Parts: sequence; C-alpha cells; structure tokens
Amino acid sequence: MALQPQPTAGEPAPGTRCWQGRAHPGYQNMVGPFGGVTAAQALNAVLQHPDRLGEPVTLTVNFAAAVDPATPFWLEATPARTNRSTQHWTLRMLQPDAHGADQVVLTGSAVTAVRRDTWSATDAVMPQLPPPDAVAPTPWGGPIPWIQRYDFRLCEGSLPQHWDGSEADSLTRLWLRDEPPRPLDFCSLTACADAFFPRVWRRRALMTPIGTVSMTVYFHASRAELAATGTGHLLGQARAQSFFNGYFDQSAELWNQAGHLLATTHQIVYFKE
Repeated sequence: MALQPQPTAGEPAPGTRCWQGRAHPGYQNMVGPFGGVTAAQALNAVLQHPDRLGEPVTLTVNFAAAVDPATPFWLEATPARTNRSTQHWTLRMLQPDAHGADQVVLTGSAVTAVRRDTWSATDAVMPQLPPPDAVAPTPWGGPIPWIQRYDFRLCEGSLPQHWDGSEADSLTRLWLRDEPPRPLDFCSLTACADAFFPRVWRRRALMTPIGTVSMTVYFHASRAELAATGTGHLLGQARAQSFFNGYFDQSAELWNQAGHLLATTHQIVYFKE
C-alpha cells in the first residue's frame, strides 16, 4: 500500500460530529508521530466537515501530549462562528488514557474563507537555488520512519557533521516533496511546513531533546495553485529568530517551482539542556 502524507480522518463517530483516526506507523517520530502529519489530520477534520465554508487561511495546533500510535484518537472540529465569507474553527484531539478516560493531546484553531480576486503581491523573495533535478537526494539515514516519507534535497544549512557544540547560523534551504510523490493539497502542504529538522541542532551542534509546543501555518494559495504545483518539489527555507530559556522559535517559507509562495509557518519549540 502506498503511504499517504496523512491518514484520512475517517468517518464521523455515530451520533457525533467527531472524527476518528489513528496515527500511521509510517510517520512515526522519536516520540509519537511526526507533528506535521498530526497537524494535517487536524486540518483534514475541518476540510471534511459538511458545514465548512471556503478554503484554509490559517491553522494553529498546540501539541499538549504525544499521540499514542497504538490507540485511536477522536478529532473534534467545531465551527465556532460563521460570517459572510469567513469561518472560525476550534479543534481538539482526544485519546483514552490507561484507565479509559479521554485526555486532550491537541488543541487548535483554524480560519477558512471564501477568497475574492483582489490585488495581490509577495514581498518575500524566493531564494535562488539550483533546480531540484540538479541536487542529489539527501540520505538522512537513521531509524526514524517519517523522514523516509519525504524526498529531501538539501542545498544549504545541513545538520552538523560533528556534534561538538560549535555554533553556526540556523538557516536551512532545501527542496522537498512527498515520497512517493503525490499531488499537493492543503493537508500535505501542512505536513511539509513541519518537515525541517530543529533549528537548535543546526545552531548549537548538540543533539538536545526537543518538542514542538505550538505551530501555525498561513496559507497563501488556493486549491488551484496547489493543483498546478502537482507533484513538483517545494523550496523550503527555515530559520530561527531567538533561543531563550528552554524555547526557540522556528519560521519557514514554502514555495513552488513556479515562484508562488504557498505557505509561511511559525512554531515555538521546547528544548532541553
């Protein structure tokens, strides 16, 4: 069976507006599943909701606990308010604990909207990199399954060759796409927004434990732009702005090969000394 970037959220639970799903073993990370695919599952619950208005504008997810890959979860996607062209959503993911009591593992929010054709411009500048066909795939190696679900082609800012505490800048630029390739959609774009290794590893050359606390994705493209991207590689650029008392931020941009900025993202990440 070909692995998908995100397992579909499934069918609504009988008598409720929840969705049931399970973490896919192909997206397992060091502790629980890859956060990007969990965020994509949360967005998928909104996209499949029968009352949804428009397309995603923004998604925020807060990771309260690691998702247990051995246990089904429940996703609640609730339209909190619907205006003429915008819709505000609240999200919650629940899993039972060892005693069968539901525990919150994720909270979040989203905004969808019916966009109008207006004046548009992009002030961000797309980095100039060799085309993806001219860059060899990057063999990350290691036992982490989710990394094998992506074709990474690193251009600048690799992981440290020596984990010796020497400091460097936090910038990384690369090409990436799903492996195996599949047409881009909002869920796969959401997962790609989290596919950068932690900036603190690049900055300090220390393999410190980390965990994303909160992640926001801003969507700058419609379904038509994503369809036009097809199975092409995305140019990803990630950096940090500050590392302070156990937390750092991480921002990233995702462009298609035609030069369209598809999404920007920002997250706050815990790290341990």
